[in-house]
Amino acid sequence: MTLIKTSILSFITTLIKIITGLISVKVVAVYIGPAGTALIGQFNNFVSIINAFCSGGVNNGIVKYTAEYKNDIEAKKKLWSSSVFLFLLLIIPTALCIIILSKYLSQKLLKSGEYYSIFIIYAFSLVFYVAYGFIVAVLNGQKEIKKIISLNIFSAIFGLLITVLLVYKLRLYGALIAGIIAQSIVFFAAFFFIKNSSWFSFSLFTGGYDKKVINQLLKYSLMTLVSAFLGPVSQIYLRNYVASHFNWDMAGCWQAVCQISNVYLMIITTSISIYYLPRLSEISDKKELKKEISSTYKYLLPITIIMALGIFVLKDLIILIVFSEKFMPMRQLFLFQLIGDVFKIASWLLAYLMIAKAMARVFIISEIFFVSTLVILSVLFMNIYGFQGISIAYAVNYFLYAIFCLIYFTRYLNEKQCCQKEL
Repeated sequence: MTLIKTSILSFITTLIKIITGLISVKVVAVYIGPAGTALIGQFNNFVSIINAFCSGGVNNGIVKYTAEYKNDIEAKKKLWSSSVFLFLLLIIPTALCIIILSKYLSQKLLKSGEYYSIFIIYAFSLVFYVAYGFIVAVLNGQKEIKKIISLNIFSAIFGLLITVLLVYKLRLYGALIAGIIAQSIVFFAAFFFIKNSSWFSFSLFTGGYDKKVINQLLKYSLMTLVSAFLGPVSQIYLRNYVASHFNWDMAGCWQAVCQISNVYLMIITTSISIYYLPRLSEISDKKELKKEISSTYKYLLPITIIMALGIFVLKDLIILIVFSEKFMPMRQLFLFQLIGDVFKIASWLLAYLMIAKAMARVFIISEIFFVSTLVILSVLFMNIYGFQGISIAYAVNYFLYAIFCLIYFTRYLNEKQCCQKEL
C-alpha cells in the first residue's frame, strides 16, 4: 500500500473515530450525567493500567521484530510463541487478583460495591484485550495496514452501537460493561483477519518460549509501562481529589474537558504516530533531524493553535451539543486546558525523539518528574483558584515540560557527534 493510500485511509479512520467518539460521549452525558462520566473515567483508567501491564509493554517490540524477521519463519515462530507465553504468564495471576479483589476495587474506584461483577467480567475478558493488541502488532509487523485500518473502523462503529444500546438499557452499568463486550467481539474480528492471512498457521504461535526472545522484548517494555501506568494513576488520583473537594459532578466536568482534548488532538497524534515517529527513528544525521522537526512544527503547531482557538470560541455550543447543560461548569476549564494542549503538542514534537532514539533514562525520569509536578500543581492551584486550578496546573505543567524539551533537545541536536541510541 502506498503512503498516499495509507494516509487517506488513516485520515478516514481518524474521522470515524472522532465522530463515533463524540456520539458516545453525548449518549453517556445525556443518560448518565457528569458524575457517571467521572466514574467511567475511573474504570477506563484502571483498564488502561491493567492492559498495559498484561501486555508487558512489548507490542512495539513485536512490531519491530516481526518486520525485521520478514522472511525468517523460524525466528517469527520463536517471537510470537514467546509473546503468547509471556502474555499468559501475566494475564492469569492478574485476572485471579482482580476477581478476588472485585468488591474492593468496585468500592474504591466506583464508590459502590454493587459494580463488582463488572470487574469479574473484565477479568475473564482480559485475555481478549491483550490478544487483540497482540494480533494488531503482528499485522502491523507484517505490513497488513489495510486489515488494521479495517479493524479500527469496525471497532469504532461496533463500540458505538454497543455503547448506545447498553447505556440506554442499563445506564451506568451498561456504559461500564460496553467497552468490555465491544473489545471481546472485536478480538474475534481481529482473529478472523489474521486467520485468513496467507502466512497464518496456529503452529507459529504454539512453539513454547525462548528466554533470549523474551529478554529482547522486555527491553521495549520499560518506557511503555512507565507512561501507561503514571498517566492513568495520576488521573484517578486527581479525579478523586476533585470529587472529594467539590463533588463527582465537577469531576465529570473535568473528565469531559479532557475528552474534548483527546478527541480533537487525535488528528495531531495520528499524524505523529503514522509519519513523524517512524521518520525520526530512521534519521541519523542531526542536521536532517533539525530540518524534520522544524518542518513538522511549521505544519502541526499552527493547526493545533487554530483548532484550540476554534474550540474556545465555540465552547458553549460544544458543551450543549456534545454534552448537556449539566456540564456547563466545565466552560471555566476551557481556556487553560486549550493553552495546555498547545504546549503539550509543542513539547511532544520534541519529546518523541526520546522514543525514536530510545532515550529510556531521560524519558522515564522526565515522565516521573512532570507527572508528579502535574499532581502537585493541580492540588496546589485548586486550593488557591478553586475548580479552575486543575486546568491552570495543566497549562503550567506542559509549559514547563515544553521548556525542558526545548533546552534538552537544543543541546542534544547541537552536539557534534552522530545520533546514538541511549541505553
